[in-house]
Order: sequence, then C-alpha cells, then structure tokens
Amino acid sequence: MKKIGFLSFGHWSPSPQSGTRSAADALLQSIDLAVAAEELGADGAYFRVHHFARQLASPFPLLAAVGARTSKIEIGTGVIDMRYENPLYMAEDAGAADLIAGGRLQLGLRRGSPEQVIEGWRHFGYQPAEGESDADMARRHTEALLEVLKGKGFARPNPRPMFPNPPGLLRLEPHSEGLRERIWWGAGSNKTAQWTAKLGMNLQSSTLKDDETGEPFHVQQAKQIRAYREAWAEAGHTRTPRVSVSRSIFALVNDLDRMYFGAERGDRDQIGFIDETRSVFGRSYAAEPERLIEQLRQDEAIAEADTLLLTVPNQLGVEYNAHVIEAILKYVAPELGWR
Repeated sequence: MKKIGFLSFGHWSPSPQSGTRSAADALLQSIDLAVAAEELGADGAYFRVHHFARQLASPFPLLAAVGARTSKIEIGTGVIDMRYENPLYMAEDAGAADLIAGGRLQLGLRRGSPEQVIEGWRHFGYQPAEGESDADMARRHTEALLEVLKGKGFARPNPRPMFPNPPGLLRLEPHSEGLRERIWWGAGSNKTAQWTAKLGMNLQSSTLKDDETGEPFHVQQAKQIRAYREAWAEAGHTRTPRVSVSRSIFALVNDLDRMYFGAERGDRDQIGFIDETRSVFGRSYAAEPERLIEQLRQDEAIAEADTLLLTVPNQLGVEYNAHVIEAILKYVAPELGWR
C-alpha cells in the first residue's frame, strides 16, 4: 500500500515561455496545486527548498498556507538545507505550521547540496565550529532540532516574568505533539541512511545517490533502503519508519503529454559528480500507461519504499501539473498496489 504525492522545486522565471514568472506565482501556484492534488486523492504535497535561487526558499509560510487551505493531504519538504537553519526558531515555525495543518506536516531535512553562491550559509550567520565541516554543522543543527521537538523543558524561567509561567523549566512554544516522529532526512549514501535510522528519522531518498557499487541506480537505492531498515531495527526503535523515493514519471495519455515528454531521453541512469563525489542519477520515466506500469514494476526501490514522490514541472502551470498527477493516480498507481 503506497502513498503517492508530488514534489515541486518551485522554479520561476520571467521568461515568456514560463507559466510561473515570479516568486509570487511560484508560491500561489504551489498552494493551488496542493489543493488540486488533494481533490484528486493524492497523499502528499512536498516542496524543495533552495536559497539564492529563483525557486521556493522559505518553507514555513508556504506550508502554513497549504495547511490552511487543505484538510487531508500530507504537507512536507524535500528537503530543507540544515546549514542555514536556527534549530530553535525552526522548531517554533514548524510547530506553528503543523498545528495549522492539524498534524499533517512531514518535514524533510538534509545537510545541503551544491549551491548558487559560495558558502551561502555564512550570509545567514552560521559557520562550522572549529574542526567541523559544513555537513557536520548541518547534523549538529538537526540533532538540536530533534531534541527540542521532544517538548521537554530546558530553559530556566525568569523569576519575574511578564506573564505567569507553568512550573519547572520552559519548552519552546508552540509545541506540536508527534512532529518529532514526522521528521525525515534526505540521505545520499548508505552510511548516511544508517545515521538517519539511528536518530529515529524517516528516510527520503531522491533521484540521485552516491555511486557506491556501480550497479543501476534503483538497485543501489533499494540496498540503501534495506540498510536503513536494518539499522532502524538495530537501534531498537518501536515505531515503523517511513521511506520515500522520488521519481520523474509521466504517463503519456494525450498529444500535449507526447509533445512535452514523448521524446524524453532520460531513459537511462546518468553518472555525474557532486562535491567531487561520483553520483548516479536515476532515469526518468515517460511512456504510455501500460508500458509505464511494466517499467515501474522493475524498479526495486519503488517496491521497497512506502511513499513515492512525483517530481512535477511546475512552470507548466497548475492545470497541466494536476493533469500529470491525475494521469498517474488514475492509470498507473492502482496497478502498482496504490489503494
């Protein structure tokens, strides 16, 4: 039984060819697409976060707005770069957004990716401690966030406060019960997936990962998921973890689909380098529904995961992207065990 949602990078461009020409367009259309996806029966609306780019950047106003306009769909990120985040302020924002959404927030985090600017997190006032890398700093921020999300008091109250305090040490407010169990980590390697499990976070695995064995992307990703679940069991956590994978998947059901994606050339894995690490990039899928079902049944990582996130071409507009989601839900997903 799978959950299926969409993942939007929220690109915008002033180009006449773009249906999303400003930051306002990207934000408002993201809200409208989440509403449309919920009406279609999709399970999740997820948004990527990039700084210094013409893309979605500040997630919590958007997540809160989506939460206020919807009632059932999961709302999440994939992912927030933790090098840029103040863990305590983030916990307040996340708690507020989750309460507005009625406990539907699924917050995806990561240590970051190649950026638009050099060491952009320094402009936000953060720098690694002595002996730390920027990745270490991101993990330190994450562990601090996870701790305060437990809702335990840690701050000594003022003996003469402006307003009366409850007894004992104070916690951050607003606190949203259960949010700690809905934190995800975007892991690019098997080792990071195991670290994710140790800390009790759910796993997000994207359309790329470190090329650790030379095998096809979906095979390596499936092995990563199994390594994560083994580490989860070893850590002794009592709840069942969740795992998502992301894919570019397009069902060709009309002439417009064929015009946009019929000549898709991303039908095989690609190899590249990110931060001098050899990475394997997963293929895209674009075919008639019957053929698409056959191809996706052979994807080992989709079979291992419980949640599938469909990356959407958001600059093609809300109406077309809703059609892309509907075509998958209607013609493809039921054959893969969805509902």
